[in-house]
Amino acid sequence: MTEGSGLRDGDLPDDLPDDLTAAELGMWQAFRNGSVYDLSSGDTVVDDPHGGHPWGEERTVRARIVCWLLLDGPPALAGRVSSLKLVGVRISDAMDLAGGTVVPYVELRGCRFDREVRLPEARFTTVRLVDCAVPRLEAARVHTEGDLHLPRCRFHNGVRLTDAHIGTDLLLNQAIVYRDRSGRSIAADGISVGQDLQAEMLESHGELSLRGATIGVSLSLRGARLVNPYTRLALNAPQLTVGRTLYLTPAGVGSPLLSGRTPARGTRIQRFECQGGVRLDDGRFGDAVDLERARFTFTDEQELSLRRIQTPELRFLGEGPERGGVVLSGARVVNLMDRADAWPGPGLLHMGGFSYENLVPRGPFPLERRLEWVSAATAEYNPEPYERLASVLRAGGEDEDAREVLLAKQRRRRETLPAAAKLVGYAQDWMVAYGYRPGRAAVWMAVLWAASSVAFTYADPPPPLKGGEHPAWNPALFALDLLLPVIDLGQVGFWQLSGAWQWLAAAMILLGWILATTVAAGATRLLRRS
Repeated sequence: MTEGSGLRDGDLPDDLPDDLTAAELGMWQAFRNGSVYDLSSGDTVVDDPHGGHPWGEERTVRARIVCWLLLDGPPALAGRVSSLKLVGVRISDAMDLAGGTVVPYVELRGCRFDREVRLPEARFTTVRLVDCAVPRLEAARVHTEGDLHLPRCRFHNGVRLTDAHIGTDLLLNQAIVYRDRSGRSIAADGISVGQDLQAEMLESHGELSLRGATIGVSLSLRGARLVNPYTRLALNAPQLTVGRTLYLTPAGVGSPLLSGRTPARGTRIQRFECQGGVRLDDGRFGDAVDLERARFTFTDEQELSLRRIQTPELRFLGEGPERGGVVLSGARVVNLMDRADAWPGPGLLHMGGFSYENLVPRGPFPLERRLEWVSAATAEYNPEPYERLASVLRAGGEDEDAREVLLAKQRRRRETLPAAAKLVGYAQDWMVAYGYRPGRAAVWMAVLWAASSVAFTYADPPPPLKGGEHPAWNPALFALDLLLPVIDLGQVGFWQLSGAWQWLAAAMILLGWILATTVAAGATRLLRRS
């Protein structure tokens, strides 16, 4: 049913075009009225703009008449504001508004375009195309003072919004976009959006390109499905700037409010899914990058690339990809919120130069798994990830775990050493755990003291170096004086040792220095913690 389409002789202007069809006459009058012009039949199957049911001349208007109305249309009727509001209308030929300035409000719902819509360098207040079938939208450098809404539309040959400027919101919720000849579904490099870019439950077949885009508030891809089996990347967004949060998270299917709400109990959830590489290198995010329950399917050559991103919080809570890789090289985050099973396996994770200040695990994440996480990121020995983890654990008051991490670093380093150095490393590990378990060194000192005391007790007392100038022979005190460096207990230096006893004394002095240094280093760490 058409609201405001009734024509009266007194309403027809003198300069009305002579060749208008009945459908165009109704549209013309509805434009002057600012009312909705509805040519739908009421049958949902027939009215489906994406279906195969033909729409005849009674529902068809020419694109040039639509452009005429928008660029140089008749004045509004008295007390009215002119606007183009079409429902269930077929628009023949290509609609070309390139470079034009459109003042009236534009809203088309459930319409069908025979050919592409061309809006490059055009200027609008607000444009809404809702549930429309469009072969292609060509809108490079388009400028809107308000919103650009394209929800539930289908674009069969891509969308181009390169260097567009959207004053408030860009909506692509539940849109379906197929690739163009260059392989891109949505080409929006350099786009600027004043507030939110919502593409929730978007279905993209090809590369979604947002290189150098600037989003004022949030970028939401909740429940979106990005598929690109043709080239390497499904989401290509290096140097992306988002004022608040990037959401690659689930959405509630059928919920009237898709964005930012917790779905009601029983609501079916649709995850964010990506079949193809993701590139977010050098991105800047004001609040967070949220990957909760995200699912990535990569080939061996594809990856989730987060090189050099900066964000206060990274919520790495998706499903760990079985193939491909995750790259965080040079990234800087404050809070790393993660889950043990979200990370890929060995050889698929790269974290060189990855900086984080706090670990916020979601669910169990024991130290053993955290060490496996670091090991997976270093195919070859690299001390940096271990030292970063130890620093964060120590800053959180977990000194014991920090020492375990540094011990794991030494054991990993040992595997890169030559055979002789590796044997020495095994001995250090067995005896004193590379100094990270000082209690073990103290135990070894006690054992050595007890054993050497017994040995010197059953040995014949050695002759003095100088007759009459020596203390009484005390085997236990002599053994302790050999073991303790720096401290003089008045036994060493007065007795003449020979043969095996001389070698034993030398070995005890050497071991004493090693073990005492280890104990001192451990005590220093304990004092620092206090």
